[in-house]
Amino acid sequence: MRKLRKGDEIVVIAGKDKGRRGSISQVLTNGKLIISGVNVAKKHVKPNPNAGIEGGIVSKEMAIDASNVMMVNPETDKGDRIGFKMNEDGMKVRIFKSNGATVG
Repeated sequence: MRKLRKGDEIVVIAGKDKGRRGSISQVLTNGKLIISGVNVAKKHVKPNPNAGIEGGIVSKEMAIDASNVMMVNPETDKGDRIGFKMNEDGMKVRIFKSNGATVG
């Protein structure tokens, strides 16, 4: 079970986009995340008429390391660390370390 999953609301804690918030759109296997609206770069794309790709300069969301983000706790509206706990049903759930609340 991973601490960060697709759809989680996060805040960037390090790098050029420090302080920006977004939602995880993709979790990559190498410990990196693609976050909507964060770490956007301009890419030069070569046209390919066979594939229907128009050339030009395109904005693309690049991967960011999972260690540079924290999940947003909706109660405090700040970044918070994530841990795991077994609930009374015997299921493993994610919790916020600051207040022990379960993650949505």
